[in-house]
Amino acid sequence: MTDTEAFEAQRPRLTRLAYRMLGSVAEAQDAVQDAWLRWRRAGDEVADPAAWLVRTTTRLCIDRLRAAKSQRDAYRGPWLPEPLIEDLTIDPVERAEDVSVAFLLALERLSPLERAVFLLHDVFEEDYAEVAETLGKTEPAVRQLAARARAHVKEARPRFTVSQEDAAKLAAAFMMAAAQGDMTALSAMLAQDAVMVTDGGGKRKAALRPLIGREDIVRLMEGLAWRGGDGQPLSFLSVRINGYPGLIMVREDGPMTVAFQPGEGGKLAGIYMVRNPDKLGHVG
Repeated sequence: MTDTEAFEAQRPRLTRLAYRMLGSVAEAQDAVQDAWLRWRRAGDEVADPAAWLVRTTTRLCIDRLRAAKSQRDAYRGPWLPEPLIEDLTIDPVERAEDVSVAFLLALERLSPLERAVFLLHDVFEEDYAEVAETLGKTEPAVRQLAARARAHVKEARPRFTVSQEDAAKLAAAFMMAAAQGDMTALSAMLAQDAVMVTDGGGKRKAALRPLIGREDIVRLMEGLAWRGGDGQPLSFLSVRINGYPGLIMVREDGPMTVAFQPGEGGKLAGIYMVRNPDKLGHVG
C-alpha cells in the first residue's frame, strides 16, 4: 500500500473525528489536510499508520480549539455546529446520536482534552492506554478526564429512538403549520420543554438567546411572520442534518438550515436553525 492509499483508507475516520472535535465541516477538512501534510513528511518512519494519523489529527484539533477559544467566547448569539448534511435517499453515514446537535453542544462544554478523551474512548472505542499515548498523559489522568466528560455528556444522548420516517413526518407537519401560521398546531407539536436555537453569528437576523419552552418558541414563530414580511422561501430541500430530519431553505438573503430533534411522545424536543453564512459555504 502506498502512502497515499494508506492515508485515504483512514480519511473517513479522521474526518469523523475532526468534525466531532471542532463542530465545523470546513475546519475538520482543514485539520485532516494538515494531517496529510505531516504524514507525507513522516514517510517510512511510521510503524502504525492508523494510530499515528488519529494521534496527529487529534492533536491538531486540540490546537485549533485552543486557538479559537477567544473567537468562540466573543461569538454573537448562540453557537451551533456547522450542519452536517446527508441526502435522504442514502443510508446514514453517521450514527445520529454521535453527530446530533444536542450531542455536539454538550461537547462544547468540555475542555479540548476532555473532548478528545471522550471521543477517542467512548465514541471511537480506543482503549485508555492508546488515548493516553495520543495525548501524552498518564492512563489514570485520562480515566479522570473521561469520567468528567461522561458526566457532562450523558444527558445529551437520546433516551429513546424514533424512526426516521416518523421524525420526518413530524418535521414536515411542523413546517406546514408554520407556513400556514397555525400557532395552535405548532404548539401541539412541541414538547413542553422544547428548545429552539438560531445561529446568525451576528451576520443575519437570529434570536440572541436560546428559546426554552413551548410558549417562548410559539411567540417567536408568531413574530417571524412566516407568511408575511419575512417572506416565503424561494426553495427548500428535505435532507438529514446531523442525523435529524431537516431542511435547506433558500430565502432572498441566502440559504439557511433547519434541523428538527424528535423527542418523546411524538413531540419535537429541539429546533436548530443555522443562518450564519460563514457556516453555510458547503450548502449547495
